[in-house]
Amino acid sequence: MEVLSTNDANIRQFGIVKTGEQSLKVRVLSGEKKGVEAEAVNLMMGRLEFDRVYQAGDIALATIDSSGDRVLQVTLVDYYRVDKEAWLLVIFAVLLVAYGGWTGARSLLSFLFTAMLLWKVLLPGLLKGWDPVLSSLLISAILCVVIILLVSGIDRRGITAMLGSLAGVAVTCVMGVIFGELFSVHGAVKPFSETLLYSGFAHLDLTRIFLGGIFLASSGAVMDLAMDISSALNELIEKRPDIPRGELIRSGMTVGRMVIGTMTTTLLLAYTGGFTTLLMVFIAQGTPIINILNIQYVAAEVLHTMVGSIGLVTVAPLTAVLGGYFLTAGRKLPHGSEVEPAGAD
Repeated sequence: MEVLSTNDANIRQFGIVKTGEQSLKVRVLSGEKKGVEAEAVNLMMGRLEFDRVYQAGDIALATIDSSGDRVLQVTLVDYYRVDKEAWLLVIFAVLLVAYGGWTGARSLLSFLFTAMLLWKVLLPGLLKGWDPVLSSLLISAILCVVIILLVSGIDRRGITAMLGSLAGVAVTCVMGVIFGELFSVHGAVKPFSETLLYSGFAHLDLTRIFLGGIFLASSGAVMDLAMDISSALNELIEKRPDIPRGELIRSGMTVGRMVIGTMTTTLLLAYTGGFTTLLMVFIAQGTPIINILNIQYVAAEVLHTMVGSIGLVTVAPLTAVLGGYFLTAGRKLPHGSEVEPAGAD
């Protein structure tokens, strides 16, 4: 819907927030009412994160109440961003395929598969009352298997990464549930969580949804690390087919240490970036650090960050050991004789 003109006479400003309503004349750009011009209203709630003040020429998403051919009311929802989001996705897809080739195409397919699995399976299931922890664990396991095997292929490298990822997700799940209980963090700390209860879903367990989200969110980093180590070990074997199993495992441990050194910091930045302004408020008010760490919002992020990091720290050695044994099983020296039977170092 295109905004043709605006009238801000009924907007009242108090400091930095605005209340009242903005009157607009708009033209419908799509749908059954395409081309129809009508009067619209933009309600101001006095909250910066929700309020929008439109200008002539803006394109917005709107709801239309009509009776037959007559438009009764038009309410603007927000700026129309779907076209820009589509372009961003196209740019991402083109760059991914251009750089990664066939592997990039499979990575794009795994990206879309993940989005559809979460949107069409997990989220509707949680609304129906599925157990959040078990459902999130199952979805994380499915994603680990499908994404890794889709990107890497069904070979020893992919299976090693898959097994390491599953082990890491399992550890993260156990740690999240245990320390989630110890932290006494309520799931309502997440944005819009409480709104679900008032929207006809009072049966939902917000705390278990929060706990399930912890290892679901960290599963991507776990898969990344497991694939890094598995690929490094596979590359070593291709370059040195006679490398001893013990040396291969130690090399995997070394690679894991290097990656963990930056990956844990990545998790810290990713999980706390959304709470930058909250932390700035505490600092501006001179809140003592002990108070900050005990506030539920901050404790939830500490739990999220540390449990995810523990998952990474454990998946690295697990993948190195699994790779050391699985990638060398039944291996033969160049002259054809078997080396390192199961259990040998």
